[in-house]
Amino acid sequence: MPTSANTPLLTPREAAHMLGISYPTIKQWILNGKLATTATPGGHHRIALSSLKPLLQQDARKPAAESRERFRKVSGRNQLIGKIVSVRIDGLLAQVVLAVGDAEITSIITADAARDMQLKKGDTAAALVKSTDVMIERMD
Repeated sequence: MPTSANTPLLTPREAAHMLGISYPTIKQWILNGKLATTATPGGHHRIALSSLKPLLQQDARKPAAESRERFRKVSGRNQLIGKIVSVRIDGLLAQVVLAVGDAEITSIITADAARDMQLKKGDTAAALVKSTDVMIERMD
């Protein structure tokens, strides 16, 4: 699909997030021809934002219970963006370490979630912090 220089292009992961679907699902749509892409010089898929609009409009017409819109919003405001330093999967759990500035945040999630999201070292990710208890330690 040819695109103009002004057309925003998204990675498959970004497009999947906008649509509220999984990365494997969007890859299947690309491979099956349901979603047109533009190839980068390195052979990676990029998706024009304009090609997502019909899918977003179609979803918006669905009843709230069937819409994917609820997956596109997160209520937590404590979102710390960083780079994944390591992902260690052991049994049913995965340890994900995220570097945020000079700090590291460690999260324990299910191994299935880590695999579904295809988390790997170097990826940009967000730690969403939602807690009723926050401990403070005095440092002086």
